[in-house]
Amino acid sequence: MNYLWAGMLLIGILYGAFQGRMPEITNAALDSAKEAVSLCITLMGAMCFWVGLMKIGEKSGLLKSFAKKMEPLLHFLFPAVKNEPRAKEYIATNMIANVFGLGWAATPAGLKAMSELQKVNTGPKGIASTEMCTFLVINISSLQLIPINMIAYRSQYGSANPTLIVGPAILATFISTLAAVIFCVIAMKLERKKI
Repeated sequence: MNYLWAGMLLIGILYGAFQGRMPEITNAALDSAKEAVSLCITLMGAMCFWVGLMKIGEKSGLLKSFAKKMEPLLHFLFPAVKNEPRAKEYIATNMIANVFGLGWAATPAGLKAMSELQKVNTGPKGIASTEMCTFLVINISSLQLIPINMIAYRSQYGSANPTLIVGPAILATFISTLAAVIFCVIAMKLERKKI
C-alpha cells in the first residue's frame, strides 16, 4: 500500500512538472500540510474529551457493568469464551468504544481482546480462531451512535450543521453490523458442521 501511495504521488508530481505547474504543486503541498496540522488539533480535542470519558467509565466500573449487561450478546457471538471474563471485558470495552465512535479508545481494548482470544485458541498457532475472526468482523463493522470523526471533520471544514451526519451514520453502521453478525453466525454454523 505504501508503494501504491508513493507511486501515485510521484506520478502526480512528475506530471505537474512536465506541465510546468511546479509552483502550484509546491503551494498545494504547503497548504495541505497546514490543513493537516489544523485537522489534527481539532481531532485531538474531540479525542481527548471522549477518551477521558471512557477512562472515567472504566475507573467508575461503568464499563464492567455494561460488559455484564452485554453477557447474552457476547455469549451468542463468542460461545467459546464463556469462561474467559478478561476476554469478554476487553471485547465489551472495544464494542462500547466503537458505539461511541471512539476508534482511538477502542484500539487498545481490541488488541488486548485479541491477545486474550489467542490464549484460548485451540487451533494451530498463527491461525485465527473463529472467535478471533468474529471479533475482527464485528469490530470492523462498528455500529456507531456518535460518529465523532465525521462530526470533527465536518466542523473543521465549515459545515453549517456538523451533526447532521449522525442519522445516516447510525443507519449505515447498523446495517453493516447486522450484516456482520449474520455473516458470523453463518460462518460459525458452517464451522460446527465441519467438526
